[in-house]
Amino acid sequence: MNITVLCYLLYTLASLALTIWVARTLHRNGRIFLVQAFRGSEAMADSVNHLLVVGFYLINVGFIAFALRFGVKPGNTQEAFEFVSTKLGFVLLVLGGMHFFNVFNFDKMRRKGLRPAGIEATPAAPPALPHV
Repeated sequence: MNITVLCYLLYTLASLALTIWVARTLHRNGRIFLVQAFRGSEAMADSVNHLLVVGFYLINVGFIAFALRFGVKPGNTQEAFEFVSTKLGFVLLVLGGMHFFNVFNFDKMRRKGLRPAGIEATPAAPPALPHV
């Protein structure tokens, strides 16, 4: 087995492990936001939570597979470490971005769920201009 194939295996396994860990964390800790967003409807919250996790996996595993192709192939041990760390760095940045995107949306849904029923968010009226 050459060094490039070994790097691909290491990158793929580490990336998938990180993706699974982040997805499980979001699933477990995002549930409370979704229960509030859906006004206590646990069935709806769990369903949406599951769908969000599926989407999270699809996007991140797709990125991991897509990014496999890019980068200068390593020729020695130092380049192998740099190759794997660069690829993992990109995966971590994508996972972090997805994490903040999900947290932002969880909070948005939670705020909407906390508003009294039937009241939609309306933008504030612009301030009146002074009469001269």
